[in-house]
Formats: sequence, structure tokens, C-alpha cells
Amino acid sequence: MYTYAILSQISGETAAVVLVSLVVGIAGSLVIRAILVRRQEKVLGQEIEVRLAAAESEAQRIKAQAQAEAKSEFITRRNEFDEETKNAKAELRNEEKRISKREDLINQKMEMLVIKERSADAAERAIKEREKSLVAKDRHLNELIAQQKSQLLKVANLSMENARKLLLAEVEQDIESDAAKIIQQRLEEANETAEAKGREIVTMAIQRYAAEHTSEATVSTVSIPSDEMKGRVIGREGRNIRAFEAATGVDVIVDDTPGVVVISAFDLVRREVARLSLEKLVQDGRIHPARIEELVEDTRQEVNRKIQEIGKQTVMDVGIRGMHTKLINLLGRLQYRTSYGQNVLQHSTEVAFLSQMIADEIGFDGALAKRCGLLHDIGKAVDHEVEGTHPQIGADLCKRYGEADEVIEAAAGHHGDIKTQFIYTPIVSAADAISASRPGARRETLERYIKRLEKLEEIAGKFAGVKQAYAIQAGREVRVMVDAENVDDHLSAKVAHDIAKRIEEEMQYPGEVKVTLIREVRCVEYAR
Repeated sequence: MYTYAILSQISGETAAVVLVSLVVGIAGSLVIRAILVRRQEKVLGQEIEVRLAAAESEAQRIKAQAQAEAKSEFITRRNEFDEETKNAKAELRNEEKRISKREDLINQKMEMLVIKERSADAAERAIKEREKSLVAKDRHLNELIAQQKSQLLKVANLSMENARKLLLAEVEQDIESDAAKIIQQRLEEANETAEAKGREIVTMAIQRYAAEHTSEATVSTVSIPSDEMKGRVIGREGRNIRAFEAATGVDVIVDDTPGVVVISAFDLVRREVARLSLEKLVQDGRIHPARIEELVEDTRQEVNRKIQEIGKQTVMDVGIRGMHTKLINLLGRLQYRTSYGQNVLQHSTEVAFLSQMIADEIGFDGALAKRCGLLHDIGKAVDHEVEGTHPQIGADLCKRYGEADEVIEAAAGHHGDIKTQFIYTPIVSAADAISASRPGARRETLERYIKRLEKLEEIAGKFAGVKQAYAIQAGREVRVMVDAENVDDHLSAKVAHDIAKRIEEEMQYPGEVKVTLIREVRCVEYAR
């Protein structure tokens, strides 16, 4: 018991100690925790202050950067505004200068108009005064004539009828004497110029000579055996036809027309190469871009050889020797050149023979004239490739390849563009007109033909006194009917001349157009 009591007392003291220890431990931990919390709060406060300072510094930096950027943007915008303002001011100053110059020019024109008006008024007054003076002089002359007639009747003691007869007899004698002198003078002039007149008459007679002509079409057609072959010519997505057009330089028209493909080209040599190449491709059947290029090149060489042969044959047929090879080749190219539908090589050959005939008839060198006529249109062989008119090009070619001065001038001046020195140039011009102006020598499309006829009638109908106008002889002649009461014989000749000049100025046509003016007076009476 006693032992239990002791043990109980010891246990109670231990428990108290343990309890106190626990309390002290808890209190200590709380104190330590409080100390730690305060330290953390202090550290956190310092960190917050540091971050606030950093944030404030960053804000200041951003603010300064924004201010710098805003200032830079402001300066840039201000510079742009200043530049635009400067340009606008410069434009305004230039516009003011232009307006000022225009105003000065207008003022000068106004001053000139005022001066012209004053001059016109002065001229009009002078004309009126002159008219008055002329009227007064005319009146005075009539009075003098009347006085002289009266005095003549008194002196001669003749009647008016007898005086008139006597005066007419004297005038008739004077006229007969003057006519005899004029006839004698004309006979002397005729003797001096008889040879030239005879040559002119022969030339005019030769100009009336007629010959046949042939014409060529301006497009070529190639027969295609089937639509399947037409599709092969076109190729997938059109690659074959595009390769063909690129290789030949022509336009190929494939439409719904069965069995036909149309080839169109301004250069007839290219058109001939394209036609032959397409015919060979259709016969061969192997149609692809590589084959097309190969076959077109072979055909081009073949056509070139043919051109050389045609040129040599033409020179041989005409009978000309010693011509440069290049000119012979150019003559061969004329086989594929047309003018108003007329084959230029055939035209040149005919001009050569006509020039020879004219020159032989009038006593000049027929061989030289023939050479001039053959080469007069040689420039048309390359006028699609060289700038300038075909007379200029032809003259340059003839000069380059050693032709005589007569040939060079005939090529340059056969259209009357230059002043001629040699007789062969007008001879070639006459032969050229003969070959080109004959009906049937050249042809036009129906639309152009109708428009040309209408234009001829329209031009003639605009002149005063013209009642009706008709274009006849395929547009080679215009018949003009005039009012006989308002247009006399002398005025008729002037009206015909003016119509011809107006046609020359306003129209283009092959050859020449004849203007025939008809003035008819009909008098009808009835016997009753």
C-alpha cells in the first residue's frame, strides 16, 4: 500500500512534469513559429519592395521608350507632312506657272485676233472704196465710149449699123493677120518638136495595148481526208497546231467546214511554206511538234530552192544578163507576192516587155528599159521585212547590188515621187500604168469594190452644179451630169479637173480613174 502510494505520487509528479513540458514545448514552438512567420513576412516584404522597385523601373523604362517612339513617330509624320506640303506647294507653283503661261498665250492670241480684225476691217474698207472707185471708173468709161461713138457717127456720117459692119471688117482683118502669125509660129514650133510629139503619140498608142492577167488568192486551203486527221493536226490541247503556227509564222483556221483547213498569212512565201508543210504532214501521218519543226525547215529550204529557180528562169525568159544573184532570188520571191490580187512577178515581167517596146519605138535603149521595168518593183520582195516604201527599198537594193543609175532612178521614181533625170523612169511609169490599170488586171474584195464605187459617186456629187454621178467601167470612169443652166463650157472643164484632183487626194486605187463630165442642153419646140 505504502509502495503503491509512493508510486502513485511519483506518477502524478511525472505527469505534471510531462504536462508542463508539453505546455512549454507547445509554447516554444508557437514562439519559434511566430519568429519564423515574422522573418518570412520581413523577407516577403523586402522581396515585394524589390519587385515594386523593379516594376517601377520597368514602367519608367517602358514609358521612356513609348515617349521616344511617339516622338520618333511624330517627327516622321511631321517630316512626311512637310514633304507632302512642299510637293503640293511645288505643284501649285507649277500649275500657277502653266496657268500664267496659258493666260499670256491667250492674251497674245487675243491681241493677234484684234490686230487681224482691224486688218480685216481695213481691208474691207479698202475693198469697198476700190469697188466705189471701179464703179465710178466704169461709169466714166461708159460715158467716154458713148461720147466717142457719138463723135464717130458725126464725123463719119454713118449709121450705127454701118459703123458696126465697118468695125467688124477691120477686126476680122486684124484677127486673120494674127491667126496667120500664130499658125506660122505653131508650125515652126511643131517642126522643132515633131520628133518629141511623135514619140508621145507612139507612147499613148502603146498605152492602149491590152493583155491578159492572172490573179492569186490571198489565203490557201489544205484538204484533210477525215475529221480524225483534223483532230491529229490540232493535237492534244492544241499543241500541234500551236507548234505549226510558231514554226511557220502563219495563222491556221480550223472550223466546222468538213475536210478543209485554211492557212492565212500576210507574207505569201510563209503561206506557201505552211501549205506544203501541212500537206506533207497529212500524207506522212506522223504529227507531233518535233516532226513539225523538222518538216517545216525542210519545206522552207525546198521553197527557197524553188524561188532561186523561178528567179533564174525569169531572168532567162526576159533576156537579161549580168544580174546579181541576190536580185535574182528577190525576183523569185515576187512569185509569191501580190498587189491588189495581181501577181507582182508577172506584173514586173510585163512592165519589162512594155518598157522595151516603148523605148524601141521612141529611139532609146530597149534592153536598158527592159532591165528598169523588170526591177522597178523589186522592193516589194522585202517590204514586209524592211521599213520604208517599196520604191525606196527597191532603189537601195539596186544601188547595193551594182545596178546602173537609170535602173536605180526607175525603181525610186516610177510613182512620180522624185524629180527624174533619165527618160527611162517615165517609160517605166507608163508601162506600170498600162499593166496595172487595165480592167481585170487587179481585183478587190466585193465589199471594197462597192465602197470604192460609192466613194467615187459621193465625191463627184458634192460639187456645185452636179445633178447625177455614176461610177462605171469597174470604177475606172466616173460619168458626171451637170446642170447646163448653171454650168457653162469653161466651168465644166474646171469642175471635171476639181473632181479628178479630189479623187486623187481622198482615195487609193490601182491605175487611174477617168472623169467624164456631160453638159447637155435640150431645146424642145412644137409646130402646131
